[in-house]
Amino acid sequence: MADVHTSPISLTEAAIKKVKVLLTAQPEGSFLRVSVRGGGCSGLSYELAFEPKQGPHDEVAEFDGVKVLIDPKSALYLQGTSLDFVDSLTGGGFKFNNPNAKMSCGCGESFSA
Repeated sequence: MADVHTSPISLTEAAIKKVKVLLTAQPEGSFLRVSVRGGGCSGLSYELAFEPKQGPHDEVAEFDGVKVLIDPKSALYLQGTSLDFVDSLTGGGFKFNNPNAKMSCGCGESFSA
């Protein structure tokens, strides 16, 4: 489990379980990248992607074997954020709980800080 004092993000057990399933379709040793980019209906949007290697400035957090990459700019927006996975017929998928978001859109994929 990652030290919550050093990692800007945490993953729930449900998110860890889902990422592990998704990682089975990726090359061995792949990382989950969590990032924040400009765009979306509220100004900023979350992005999740799998990457084969870490960049020179990436922060790495590990949660039960899942290695997460976060670039320094995204880390500023992700402080205290929890990534969850909800399995539901309506609105299922990865959900970000970001205490820094002042406003978010209805889809939950973008926010403003």
